[in-house]
Amino acid sequence: MLLRVSHKLSASYRLREQSLANFIYTGTQNMSYQDRNLTCVECGQSFIFSADDQSYHAEKGYTNEPKRCTSCRDARRANRSNEGGFGGDRGPREMHSVVCAECGNQATVPFLPRGDRPVYCSDCFSRQGGGGGGGGRY
Repeated sequence: MLLRVSHKLSASYRLREQSLANFIYTGTQNMSYQDRNLTCVECGQSFIFSADDQSYHAEKGYTNEPKRCTSCRDARRANRSNEGGFGGDRGPREMHSVVCAECGNQATVPFLPRGDRPVYCSDCFSRQGGGGGGGGRY
């Protein structure tokens, strides 16, 4: 849907109509951004939230402005990736010795068997088609 604008109208009126047509067509507004000085919540240093970054944030639909400078943000990401995801600070897993219900060989598993279901070594578990994900209880 485009709006038809007469050449006799003023330039500012045409610009407003064009902006409205763009908003209706794309769902976004063209905004002019200016570099802004922000303060990092980690180190207290001032950093620039550039006009390009503001435009990118608006394009992606981000509503919060950045709270950390680039170096603190990078350090935080690096620290997070070293943790290994969920429960990264748990330490080593406790392993339990079992006898495979299929072949009778000794195996270790990362859970305490309850005794009401068979437990397999990794080879027999793979042959049984286990560990494929999906189709489980939930």
